[in-house]
Amino acid sequence: MNGRLHLFQKGHLVTFFAGLQWLGFMFANTVVIPLSVGNAFHLSSEQISGAMSRSFILTGIACLLQIVFGHRLPLMEGQSGLWWGFILSLCSLGASTGMPLTEIGGSLGAGMILGGILISVSGLLGLHKWLNRLFSPIVMAVLLILLAAQLIDIFFKGMTGIQADGHIHPGIAILSILLVVLVSCLTVAGRGLISNFSILIGIVVGWVVYVWIFGSPSAPVIPKWQAILHPFDWGTIAFQPGILIATIVSAFINTTNTIATLRAAEFVFETPVSASEYRRSFLLTGMYTAASGVFSLVAYAPYTSSIGFLRTTRLLAKSPYIVGGILFTILGLIPPLAGFFATLPISIGDAVLFVAYMQLFGSALQNIEGVTFNFRTIFRIAVPILTGLAIQSTPATAFETLPKLLQSIASNGMLIGILLSVLLENAVPWEWLEKRGKENPAAK
Repeated sequence: MNGRLHLFQKGHLVTFFAGLQWLGFMFANTVVIPLSVGNAFHLSSEQISGAMSRSFILTGIACLLQIVFGHRLPLMEGQSGLWWGFILSLCSLGASTGMPLTEIGGSLGAGMILGGILISVSGLLGLHKWLNRLFSPIVMAVLLILLAAQLIDIFFKGMTGIQADGHIHPGIAILSILLVVLVSCLTVAGRGLISNFSILIGIVVGWVVYVWIFGSPSAPVIPKWQAILHPFDWGTIAFQPGILIATIVSAFINTTNTIATLRAAEFVFETPVSASEYRRSFLLTGMYTAASGVFSLVAYAPYTSSIGFLRTTRLLAKSPYIVGGILFTILGLIPPLAGFFATLPISIGDAVLFVAYMQLFGSALQNIEGVTFNFRTIFRIAVPILTGLAIQSTPATAFETLPKLLQSIASNGMLIGILLSVLLENAVPWEWLEKRGKENPAAK
């Protein structure tokens, strides 16, 4: 009896610490976003701290609703990397063209509300069936590689302490690199719980060492409830046509995150995702997207990086995920706690996420496993990926000469890469070309 009780208590202890690790993953993925977007919109410290609490609350609730009513898998529902990059590129574009940030923010809010409603309705009507046909494994691989490249770039700049003058902070960079090595070693060479909790260990160790060496990066700003519940911080509703169209297009492109994540999850959990689970997932994501437009948050999607997290920790149970979602919601509901945890050094969070997001390449390669490429068919993956990467590395000011209607779309490398991939996959007879290549081996 005592042995059974011991095992029972041990199981609960593992669940609690695994929930803390989910909390750390949710936190590290979320905390950087309202900070960077708030700075891009020149918001006050109180507005940013209010957005931080809102992000924690909505993300925790979103995760819980998805596992109870949505796709019912332990996959983080969080602020989308595609939306994050899109919003930052729009702010950068606005700064270079002289468009008021309040007009950009107001149009973004309107576009998110409309796009969210359309996604929910489309989900109920079975949009996932059409998207599953339209977005082939090659498109999914392109999406995952471009998403990884976009976010790894952000994380790399954060973990190396690159400042406004564009210079690397050597001390922060060295600590971050050592942390990346530590987490990678624990993940690859660690055994049992040490490997399972590598991300949590990395966050705790990195934060303690950072404070010991550099001191606390900032004093906590405790948000007031007025700031937490305040809508339209980015600007009152506006209808700039180019931004509105680009935002609605982005909302539908963002649904590829749902498709990519749930498809990748089928490999991890070795179980198919049903049509009803797809519909419920789309319905909830659309609702979160509309809510994000009202509360000036980066819109939501199932996190493809959850696959990397699950592969890294190998903890697939639902209960730790639920514990993490509950704790994250509580974190947002207690402003002093949100204020304290918002002092996590960005470089530490970025260094840990750098390791987790490298796993996205595994998911990307899984999508193209078994596909044979020759000098003809390599275009189907090379063109969209290299074009997207080229646009991502191009300064926003380069797009000023384009019509305003096109600027916000053309300057987003991930959007263009995905659209190119969809076009190539559905307009070019690749199977015929591949067959032709096999029949003519001398032409390879």
